[in-house]
Amino acid sequence: MTEDALCARRLEYGHHEVLFEPLTFTCARGEICAVLGANGRGKTTLLHTLTGILPALGGEVHCAGGLGFVPQSFTPTFAYRVFDIVLMGRAGSVGLLRMPTARDEEIARAALSALNIGALAGRPFHTLSGGQRQLVLIARALATRGEILILDEPTAALDLANQQAVMRLIYRLARQQGISVLFTTHDPSHAALLADKTLLLLPGRRWLFGATDRVLNEPNLQRAYAMVVKRLDVDHQGRRYPVLAPLFDLTERDNASGGA
Repeated sequence: MTEDALCARRLEYGHHEVLFEPLTFTCARGEICAVLGANGRGKTTLLHTLTGILPALGGEVHCAGGLGFVPQSFTPTFAYRVFDIVLMGRAGSVGLLRMPTARDEEIARAALSALNIGALAGRPFHTLSGGQRQLVLIARALATRGEILILDEPTAALDLANQQAVMRLIYRLARQQGISVLFTTHDPSHAALLADKTLLLLPGRRWLFGATDRVLNEPNLQRAYAMVVKRLDVDHQGRRYPVLAPLFDLTERDNASGGA
């Protein structure tokens, strides 16, 4: 039986007020789990609760192994170099009042190399673009060498090529290294392509969790986002790609009068 790396049991979370009905889900070792929901549903608050940044309001969270967290943004107090930011990922292993070892520095360089951003190592972090900063934060999380990786909208600030690079990295970490990955996203297609399981946060304090292909169907997505989302399976070079396409309607309709 596959061991659960991350488990939430009847979890209640929020800033002073519970946002959802008690939430139960698991992410097994080597599994990829996605979290989706409209703005204001509390996706980031959930991640902060899972990582211990915020206390749970009820229930429990269990993590089997070290955890690396990638926030949406990070603004350091000082003008740290990129290498220093990534090396911070080793803090949990180095301990208080101790200096990083040569091995810690080697791990930090390997994390930068995994994302093809080794050339940025000497750059001040604050001089980077938003997309470059996001890649550096992912490298910092990799440097923890944790068994669980939690990412808050990891592709939000990235161009298409770098989105692909990050998704390939997530896939490789899970499938080849057995790391459990949980990420939030606003793109259902990313979840459909990557995630084994999906947590969908719905209006009215409701939620759904299960196999991605069952959770991310058209009725559930319309319920979550209050708009039509269609599933289109695209065949390319012998592979089938699931695409969940929102149908953006640019015509304002008066629902009360039934106007066009």
